[in-house]
Amino acid sequence: MNGTIDLRGGHGYSQCGLGLYIMEQLLYLIARSFLVFIQALPVGWVARLGRCGGALAYWVDRRHRRVALKNLTRCFAPEKSPAEIRAIAKENFRRLGEVYGCAIKGMVMNDAELRTIFAVKGDEAVRAVDAEGRLVNRVFTGGHFGNFELANRMSALIPGYQAVATYRGIRPPKLDQLVYRMRTVSGNILVDRRTGAEDLKRAMAAGGKLLILASDQADRSGGLELPFLGYYAWTTRAPVILALRYKCVIFVPICYRVGLGKWVLEIGEPIRMEENGKRRGVEALMRDINTALEVGVRRDPANWFWVHDRWKTKKGQTLRAVE
Repeated sequence: MNGTIDLRGGHGYSQCGLGLYIMEQLLYLIARSFLVFIQALPVGWVARLGRCGGALAYWVDRRHRRVALKNLTRCFAPEKSPAEIRAIAKENFRRLGEVYGCAIKGMVMNDAELRTIFAVKGDEAVRAVDAEGRLVNRVFTGGHFGNFELANRMSALIPGYQAVATYRGIRPPKLDQLVYRMRTVSGNILVDRRTGAEDLKRAMAAGGKLLILASDQADRSGGLELPFLGYYAWTTRAPVILALRYKCVIFVPICYRVGLGKWVLEIGEPIRMEENGKRRGVEALMRDINTALEVGVRRDPANWFWVHDRWKTKKGQTLRAVE
């Protein structure tokens, strides 16, 4: 194709194709302009604007508001009043606005600037070298806590290690390329979760990698049905499977908000991979991961991603409470 536009069809774009092309270009320009505007502001302004946007979204986005209130009521009705639950939901929306705004701002921050809004606590537990003196690979399998969008910048936060994360492309392609460039500014590696198996294998073979995987999203296809916050939830096996495949120790870091536009990632101790000299099973390890995530949720309920339906069931199945 030579890039010319032919309104009659045939070579170039058809009328339908031209319309789609124009819409994609318009979407890209709008998104690019919005990114430039947000990134030009001081981070404190961005955080405040994000919180205002989140507060507005609580009232406008009826679908996600209902999901959040349903999830919070399910988990906290025995211990919190309806007014307390609504207050948590409202703060959760404000924080999500703050997170997305500061994540956009963070995309153009250099590593030193990023460390002024995002700190790490406990990274000394992560560091270890193999027989050849290389930093050994680790798996970070937290979840959607705090500013989870900045997890891709982990290469800037734990010097010496290179973050590896999975992603799924977005449309239009130009916008996808723009976001990809911004999310890899710290030298981290993004692998397409649909087609990047060989890319992931090559990356992990080099050593010194932090493989970042969320483990708090529902997985009804190949997951395990395990307890989470009082109910059984379909839980991904991926963090354990990949940790075993690449001989990694698993950490469950939780990101907490500590002030306006500021977060700290608390890494904690690794998950125990062996018991009595034998490797523990996938289910036992995933139970420990879920338990660590529960601690993070209960410590600061407004800090988690309540707008996602974590307790999806299979067709014909009813949600089961943990006895």
